Amino acid sequence: MKSVRNDDVARPVIGVCARTTPVTVQGLDTTVSLALQAHVDMLATAGCAPLLVPLLPGAEDLLPHLDGLLLPGGPDLDPKLYGQPQHTRTRCGSPAADQVELALLRAALDAGRPVLAICRGMQVLNVLSGGTLHQHLPEAVNHDGHCPQTATFTLGWNRLHLQPGSLAAAVYGGDVPTVACHHHQGVDRVGAGLTVTARAADGVVEAIEATGHPFALGVQWEAGQDSDDRLHRALADAAERARQRPPTPGDSDGIADEQPVSGRARRAAAPARTR
Repeated sequence: MKSVRNDDVARPVIGVCARTTPVTVQGLDTTVSLALQAHVDMLATAGCAPLLVPLLPGAEDLLPHLDGLLLPGGPDLDPKLYGQPQHTRTRCGSPAADQVELALLRAALDAGRPVLAICRGMQVLNVLSGGTLHQHLPEAVNHDGHCPQTATFTLGWNRLHLQPGSLAAAVYGGDVPTVACHHHQGVDRVGAGLTVTARAADGVVEAIEATGHPFALGVQWEAGQDSDDRLHRALADAAERARQRPPTPGDSDGIADEQPVSGRARRAAAPARTR
């Protein structure tokens, strides 16, 4: 069968997982699927065509049309996915959307597509790989610096400690960035096939990467909340390189896939857990 990859399209197509939220438009209460405009603008500036991907069953079937995938921030993951009861401070979104995003990410990794997973997206990557989360990080680190509790929305700021030789270090070169954050959850047990490549000063995991994958990078900070577009440009460059590589059947990303699924069967799949 002839490939439907975007080899003849001028710009790499990057799927951006949609988030849904209630809004009021001209007095009408409705629900919309959306993406942070900064992600759209930064990807476009980097030479890509951003494509909003609603988290509906079968989203992974769009993968042949995508050259890369961006998982943005969003609501808390359903803790049942990593075998825990729900904390009183956990605010889940849609369990069905969680399942679709996991299946889409699994398909992207299996196909060797470049992936940038931001904030919640990094947590999705970790849970997919069998990892767990701190459901309320202030209880683990004894401060609220990662998600300041103030009367109005306030970003926290972390100076990163990057692992030399990592993707994250390559993105930032010799710079040691100070990054914006606003998350009350974080990585606890790191999933199989993932490597921690950045931490905050308090030891909180700030970046993870998939071993053996050309570009699968998860970052906990709020990339897109400032003008630093280096992560988005790195994703764009990785997508362009991936387009130049012929597909190799049987490629593996090294990430644990405890419940292997493929094609349409992924739609209802959740990562299995071993206790």
